[in-house]
Amino acid sequence: MSKGPGLFADIGKKAKDLLTKDYNADQKISISTYSGAGVALTSTAVKKGGLSAGDVAAQYKYKNVLFDVKVDTESNILTTFTLTEILPSTKAIASLKVPDYNSGKLEVQYFHDHATFTSAIALNQSPCIDVTATIGTPSIAFGAEAGYDTTSGNFTKYTAGISVTKPDSCASIILGDKGDTIRASYVHHLDNLKKSAAVGEITRRFSTNENTFTVGGSYAVDHLTVVKAKLNNHGKLGALLQHEVIPKSLLTISSEVDTKALEKTPRFGLAIALKP
Repeated sequence: MSKGPGLFADIGKKAKDLLTKDYNADQKISISTYSGAGVALTSTAVKKGGLSAGDVAAQYKYKNVLFDVKVDTESNILTTFTLTEILPSTKAIASLKVPDYNSGKLEVQYFHDHATFTSAIALNQSPCIDVTATIGTPSIAFGAEAGYDTTSGNFTKYTAGISVTKPDSCASIILGDKGDTIRASYVHHLDNLKKSAAVGEITRRFSTNENTFTVGGSYAVDHLTVVKAKLNNHGKLGALLQHEVIPKSLLTISSEVDTKALEKTPRFGLAIALKP
């Protein structure tokens, strides 16, 4: 694929990952294994409150073809088929969740040195169509997204965004929810390896005149341990510790506290990911 501006979904992704990725209030364990034939198997178990759930996923990759299938404890089967370079600089992704046969979806992505385009259509009798376009370079990108319901003839969403990326920082502005919200974020990397970073994000919803401001960051204690924290103006404080117990195997402990209601019990999460 080309080294162009990236997908529209990449705008603001670095800030979002810093503020949300790996934070959880559940107990989760996943174990992955790999075979010599190129098959990867992952078993996951999650306990949320008093409920438990799990799934088993298999992934097979051969040349430019990637096949994924996941089966969960509710007997749902999610199948995803990805084909790269079917045409130059393109990727096609088809997915279907059984027994919900109306969940079928086909997406085509096109990458260029100065633009990327995606088009996704639901495979049912009343399909919705999603289209995104991004133009620019890896340093600066402008993008837009639109969703159209062919049954009602109405737009389900339209979003626009811009991102500016430098070697040690990244800033983005996204106008979403049909123009009702605007979100601006800034990430600054504190080391050359980009393992430590500070992030700030502000979101304003025009319909309610509500502002949400969040600051956070991550810090690499050493090459095996990372700590992260975040705090917003509503008093929600989150923190996590992630340690690589053995190569590629991670232990993550996270917690969230409402600083404006300290009498409430903090929420704790534990995740273990074991890989060979």
